[in-house]
Amino acid sequence: MFSILAQTAPEKSVPVTSLIALLFFGIAFLLLLILRFKLQAFLALIIVSILVSIGATFINPDQAAGLTEIGQTIATSMGGALGGIATIIGIGAIFGAMLEHSGGTQSLSNTLVRKFGQEKAPWAMLLTGFIISIPVFLDVALVILAPLLYALARDTKKSILVFGLPLVAGMAVTHAFVPPTPGPVAVAYFLDVNLGYVIGFGILVGFPTAIICGPFLCSKMAKLVKAPKIPELNTNENESSKDLPSFGIICGLIALPIVLILSQTIVQEVATSGIKSGLTTNAERKIEVARLLNELPSWQQFIHFIGHPVIALMASTLLAIWFLGTKRGTSKDKLVEISTKALGPAGIIILITGAGGVFKGVLTSTGIALALKEVFIGSPIPIIVLAYIFATLVRIAQGSATVAMLTAAGLMVSFVEGFSQPYLALIACAIAAGATGFSHVNDSGFWMISRYLGMTEKQTLKTWTVISTAISVVSFGIILILSLFIPMN
Repeated sequence: MFSILAQTAPEKSVPVTSLIALLFFGIAFLLLLILRFKLQAFLALIIVSILVSIGATFINPDQAAGLTEIGQTIATSMGGALGGIATIIGIGAIFGAMLEHSGGTQSLSNTLVRKFGQEKAPWAMLLTGFIISIPVFLDVALVILAPLLYALARDTKKSILVFGLPLVAGMAVTHAFVPPTPGPVAVAYFLDVNLGYVIGFGILVGFPTAIICGPFLCSKMAKLVKAPKIPELNTNENESSKDLPSFGIICGLIALPIVLILSQTIVQEVATSGIKSGLTTNAERKIEVARLLNELPSWQQFIHFIGHPVIALMASTLLAIWFLGTKRGTSKDKLVEISTKALGPAGIIILITGAGGVFKGVLTSTGIALALKEVFIGSPIPIIVLAYIFATLVRIAQGSATVAMLTAAGLMVSFVEGFSQPYLALIACAIAAGATGFSHVNDSGFWMISRYLGMTEKQTLKTWTVISTAISVVSFGIILILSLFIPMN
């Protein structure tokens, strides 16, 4: 009799209120460390993950790991997060560095400005920003293209904001929505969504957003402030006159990994289309997907192989090293120097991303993710709206779009089990949309744009803050419309 009662007794309930309070403490303390104590985001995320883990061992001892297991949980979560992300970010950084060193960025922008003409140069700058920020970090691209902005402003006698604001708007869109930039890559891995879907929906959402928030809105914002004096920065006057690589090669190199990854996604989707409703867990589905892919014809297996994000990006990077480096006379030692230098900033992003993975792992292992799901599961707020809200709140509070994406993705992990790949990609886009907007004084990008476009803090708030917020709201509106036509399961 006792054994029967023991078997039918209900499991101990999760202390939802205490775990949610612990989560709020963790996020608040994270913001305090970053904003008040100016601690590097990597260290701040690790410290908060440790403290939350310790707190959970007392609040939820039945599910959370014990004190002796916290260190291993952190190490395992870091390794799991960086398995594919670190490789993609590192290779992508070298790819971007080759474009920068060879003058590929200038070639792209100069050609587009020439084709569009000076009257439509703002559209050329928007398109330049949209394309170039796929492989090149936003701040690096802005530094490279600043001399072109200054030249356009001098030649046309127009405000630099007429050209500069569309450029940074285009950059901001693809930097947030289109891999291989770190933010969307990390979100894709955290949510376990195929990178090809994130690229496809990122372009589908990002391109109309860039058009809507481009020259029309930017020109209105430019009129709100007095035309700033063109900044006098130290630039290499010989850069613009050197022999630049062809426009076609640059576009081809940037497009190649995107096309390959999308091709892999199509092959995999066609091969596995019949198993979507037959399996219940992600583990079962992965086993069945692997079996079906191994049964494909050899040519389809090759497309799937070459379209893996790591392979596709590596192929493009090697081609970039050949066409933009070796073939143009760059020495082997110089190529090594360029590649090594590129990995410096990439290393910082990789570590922050890994720390975000640790935070996500802690939320899962302590039961906080399930408690969060329990709070919102009966809420009328759609999951996709919740993702946007989480990312927006963190972005407004601490400034970094990448940290906002990582934090929001970690919070959303327990909500997305069983969702279809296209819908997961839309959730990733919603996180990107929330993390893009409301740029203000705690965002490093705010100060970069302020400096290079010659604006005061007040002018930057009246222009760039409004534009970044418009990008966030417009893109999220497009995401909501698309979600009406994309099945959740």
